[in-house]
Amino acid sequence: MTSFATVRYEKRGPVAVVTLDRPRALNAYNVAMRDDLYAVFGAADEDSEVRALVLRGRGRAFSTGGDLTEFGTAPSPFVAREVRWQRDVWGRLLGLRAVSIAAVHGYAVGGGFEMALLCDLCVAADDARFALPETGLGMIPGVGGTQTLPRRVGLARALDVVLTGRHLDARAACAAGLVARVVPRRRLDSVALALARRLATLEPELALAARRCVRAAHDLSLVGAEALERRLGLALEARAGGPGGQRR
Repeated sequence: MTSFATVRYEKRGPVAVVTLDRPRALNAYNVAMRDDLYAVFGAADEDSEVRALVLRGRGRAFSTGGDLTEFGTAPSPFVAREVRWQRDVWGRLLGLRAVSIAAVHGYAVGGGFEMALLCDLCVAADDARFALPETGLGMIPGVGGTQTLPRRVGLARALDVVLTGRHLDARAACAAGLVARVVPRRRLDSVALALARRLATLEPELALAARRCVRAAHDLSLVGAEALERRLGLALEARAGGPGGQRR
């Protein structure tokens, strides 16, 4: 296990486990956590042995988003947010080669919710609560939530969540398509790790191609997305020595 000031990082075979480690602050995201996550996601991405990554929180919550105590040390909440944006942590998380799984319990609010949305899959404990309260603070979600949320749940539901700031419990989040499965709190870690180990058995090129194709469903026309699927499928076939090419 590697410890940082605000994050714990460990490898369990081909699975990396990243634990947000500010439990007294309900894992609120500050500048120190930004730097730690930037380093951790970079290390995981550079490690060819890592095929799946679990992101979780220690203590009573997954993450309550931006650390409001930092806002008091900056000229405005907007400046405090800009400071935390200075490294593209979220681009690193979204662009990981490894399949990413958010294991959410307790509150996943604001940036915490958005971190979970940036992962490929989300497993939630039955005590999980999700919300984007930024509009009540005079801001819009700033960790990609206005883009990732409608891609998961559709335009109408995304507008409801963003504009009202209302909370969704684990069952409602699952019904909306935000969460892949809901499990008892005591089983969250074991279920998330078992899923990660299963996904880690996939060939990295296959997992990456499948994720690219599924994400393209929202970014490309049907014709363009089908062309991408065909191109990546043929490339995989060629690597495997099928009709598209010789076995390496």
